[in-house]
Amino acid sequence: MFFLCDFNDVLLYTSRGMTATNQFKVHGQLPLYGMTIRESEDEWGVPHAFTLVGQRQSVVVAASSLSEMEKWMEDINMAIILAESINGPTSDWLASSLTDNSKLAESEDDLMASRTSLERQAPHRGNTTVHVCWHRNTSVSMVDFSVAVENQLSGNLLRKFKNSNGWQKLWVVFTNFSLFFYKTHEDDYPLASLPLLGYSVTIPTESENIHKDYVFKLHFKSHVYYFRSESEYNFDRWMEVIRSATVSASHNRILSRKESHPY
Repeated sequence: MFFLCDFNDVLLYTSRGMTATNQFKVHGQLPLYGMTIRESEDEWGVPHAFTLVGQRQSVVVAASSLSEMEKWMEDINMAIILAESINGPTSDWLASSLTDNSKLAESEDDLMASRTSLERQAPHRGNTTVHVCWHRNTSVSMVDFSVAVENQLSGNLLRKFKNSNGWQKLWVVFTNFSLFFYKTHEDDYPLASLPLLGYSVTIPTESENIHKDYVFKLHFKSHVYYFRSESEYNFDRWMEVIRSATVSASHNRILSRKESHPY
C-alpha cells in the first residue's frame, strides 16, 4: 500500500499488519525532493510499470491498470514540483507505522453486511477510505478527493437487493465516496454504509426484470444493489454524484481528451 504524503514530502510503501488495530507497517520511504519518474513498461516487460528514481534508491512499481498508473504518475509529479519549489530537502519521516483505530471488516462480505444491520438500529462503524482501497485494490487521487467534496447529496431512495422481491424506503446520504443508509432523515446514526470505490453504476437490463422507472444498479463482483428514485431529476442527480465516486477522475479526463480529439 503506497501513501503519497504531501505534508512531509515523502512517498511511503507499506504492508498490512495482522494486528487488532489494523496497522500498516512502513517498509520504506522515498523523499520527493530530487525524485524523477519515468514509464518503464518496455524496460521491464510488465504492464503499467514505472520507475521512481530517488537520490538514494530507485523503486520499480506496476499499477493494476492504465488509469491507476496515470493517477499515480500525475499526483507524484505534482508533489515533486511542490516539494522542490516550496520546501526543498526534508528530513526522514520518523514514524514507523500508520495506525487506524477504527474497526474494519476483513472481507467484502463483511463490508457489505448491510442486510442484517438494517434489521436493528446500531452505531455507525466506519469503513475508512484507506482500508477500502486496500480491500478493493484501488487508488484515490487528489482530483478524486476534490470531486468527491464537490458532490454530496441526500434524499429518499428505494433499495432492493439482488435476490429480494420488495423495495425498502431509506434516507440515503452520499459523502466521502460512500452511501449511508438511515430509516429517516431524523436518525443520528446510519443503519449501514456502502463504500463505492471499485463499484460500477449502470442501468438494469431487461433480463434483470426490474420493471420500474428511474432505477440504477450498483455492482461489484457478485454484489448487486438496485436503487429507485422518485423522479427523473432526482435519478439524474444520484447518477451524477455516484459516478463521481465509481468512475475515477483520471478516467474521466482520458474520455474527455478522446472526445475532444476524435480519430
